[in-house]
Amino acid sequence: MKKHYFFKFILVMIPFSAFLLMSSSGGRDDGRTGSPGDGSASCVSCHTGGNFGASISITTDIPSGGYQTNTQYAISVNISSSASAHGFQLTAERISDDAKVGSFVAGSGSRVTGSRVTHSASNQNSWSFHWTSPATQQGSVKFYAAGNAANGNGSANDGADQTVTTSTSAIAVLGVSREAQFDFAMYPNPATEYVNIQLPTEISKAEVNVYDLTGRLLKTAMITSEMQVIDVRHLSTGIYVLQIHADGKTGTQQFLKK
Repeated sequence: MKKHYFFKFILVMIPFSAFLLMSSSGGRDDGRTGSPGDGSASCVSCHTGGNFGASISITTDIPSGGYQTNTQYAISVNISSSASAHGFQLTAERISDDAKVGSFVAGSGSRVTGSRVTHSASNQNSWSFHWTSPATQQGSVKFYAAGNAANGNGSANDGADQTVTTSTSAIAVLGVSREAQFDFAMYPNPATEYVNIQLPTEISKAEVNVYDLTGRLLKTAMITSEMQVIDVRHLSTGIYVLQIHADGKTGTQQFLKK
């Protein structure tokens, strides 16, 4: 009888194990970047024991002085090793509290999974994609990445793969000069259905962008001195950033959607 149940257990676990392996070959959805916000978890739980002389690096085109808010930057991850298969996962976190910041746009061979980007196939060792910085100043950030160099036999936990991690140095945020800012009135706040905006008298029309706190653009609209209402009924309850661009200047405020 015990053998019978054991045989059933094996039959159930075979497709599950195959699914797990196939999922990992296309990247993991849970946090495996080695970052503080991901609890320092990496790929080492499945890919360990091997030695392919692997190293991993992160490069960006963010200026040395820091990143501008609401700006897209090119990010690259490269794994150097003698292995036949590779994978990675990367995220960006605010240094002050390890919160995720910004959003990602996938490139060739990669995909976005929540607040992280990972490989979508394991037949390359270099990936390029984009990070959009948060819409408001979030302070200094760091990028964290974990990578694996695998023997390509399709089996995890065989003690023949290697995991490596890395992170960038702290990247500061550039402030917006007072000359490039303007103030505006916004009500009600909290809002349930609509947000009314009162532009300065010298501004006749403006572009309005609504972001979540990770910097993901959710809505774009044009307003004028005659029509200054933004529909927010489609937004879930939470805190959002409303940013207005007009005449080369920017105004930013946060509001609560109830």
